[in-house]
Amino acid sequence: MAELSNITYDAAGLIPAVVRCAHSGEVLMLSQLNAEAVQQTLASGRLYRYSRSKGTLVAPDVETPQHVREMRLSCSGDCLLVSVEQGGATRNCFQTVLFQQEGGAPAVEADILEQVYQVVLQRRDNPSQKSYVASLFAKGLDKILGKIGEEATETAVAGKGGNTDDVVYETADLFFHVLVLLGYYDIPPERIYQELRRRFGLSGIEEKASRKA
Repeated sequence: MAELSNITYDAAGLIPAVVRCAHSGEVLMLSQLNAEAVQQTLASGRLYRYSRSKGTLVAPDVETPQHVREMRLSCSGDCLLVSVEQGGATRNCFQTVLFQQEGGAPAVEADILEQVYQVVLQRRDNPSQKSYVASLFAKGLDKILGKIGEEATETAVAGKGGNTDDVVYETADLFFHVLVLLGYYDIPPERIYQELRRRFGLSGIEEKASRKA
């Protein structure tokens, strides 16, 4: 790849890599990669790191590998941004808060759609009689699809009515039930984001043509 020649390593032959969750955007850790780690990461699709303390390449953990979904190079060429899907429990190295403005939101907040989606999966996998989501899964796909149709109609009616609060409320209901459908098929919201990124910048005509190709 010609782009690899644009990487600027420091005097020790390393480049810092900000590692974030591909789904939520949450920053997980700051790693160091040398040229071999970059090459192994690109070849395997799993994140390799370089340990300065050990002076060796660190292979992905067998039980909790970080599957690379995207790697970006900064405009100055001296830093990487790596988006990963964590195999197993997500590890976040930035747990200690040194400063946070009183009354302010956390500096990093997971995407709300991803948070709701994770709750949907929890309700699906650990059903309870009091759970609305669990009742939808228990009634099957047709019930879920019916609710989406119902919420889409109510959203359209709200749009016609012109009350913006109603539009917001009904759209939130629609988004929620779509997340239930995604949970039915185990499709993470990131898949939808990827498709939107693919379409970004394309005209409607070009996008339709790309699907026929």
